[in-house]
Amino acid sequence: MITLHGYWRSGASWRVRIALNLKAREYRDVAHDLRRGEQADAAYCAINPQAMVPALIVDDAVLTQSLAMLEWLEERYPDPPLLPADPTARAHVRGIALTVACDLHPLGNLRVLNSLRQDLGADEDQVRAWIARWAAPGFAAIETLIARHGGRFAYGDTPTIADCCLIPQIYAARRFGVDLKDFPRIRAIDAHCAHLPAFERAHPANQPDAD
Repeated sequence: MITLHGYWRSGASWRVRIALNLKAREYRDVAHDLRRGEQADAAYCAINPQAMVPALIVDDAVLTQSLAMLEWLEERYPDPPLLPADPTARAHVRGIALTVACDLHPLGNLRVLNSLRQDLGADEDQVRAWIARWAAPGFAAIETLIARHGGRFAYGDTPTIADCCLIPQIYAARRFGVDLKDFPRIRAIDAHCAHLPAFERAHPANQPDAD
């Protein structure tokens, strides 16, 4: 049995849920409410010393960092593939995924936003402006990459780890009022994925710990 330690609205946890669903892997969900700081509980820190979600427990191993989990799932369960066979194509897919995971997501996650509010005294309008400041150029770059390589999905016509990362980031952007009108390809992929069972089941609203 695979156990996923996560949080319903965590974009990083959501990525892994999508991949598990696409790979048709059953898993047990263990929730940690980030708003209450449950990720810092000693019992969870014994699992993931970084005190962040997600963590994935498989057999006797504990995996941390969502991109490492996506790569592990791809190697352990190669069918259906979430990376293309061609090495250059794989690099393109990883590039989109990493643009989200390394450049966009960290600047808008809860601990950064809490620091803006608590340490720097930012109000909610300033928090939204902060998120939009970084989301706009990141989405613009991804929009260009999709124009070059995309189809029904971010790369080609089958889902990849790029989509696992992109879809949660779109949700996060909309949650904070980021205007996506200049990114029609991104919006089209989001609309397409919304009707696919693997993506729908992974949506935050459909998690057992959702508000």
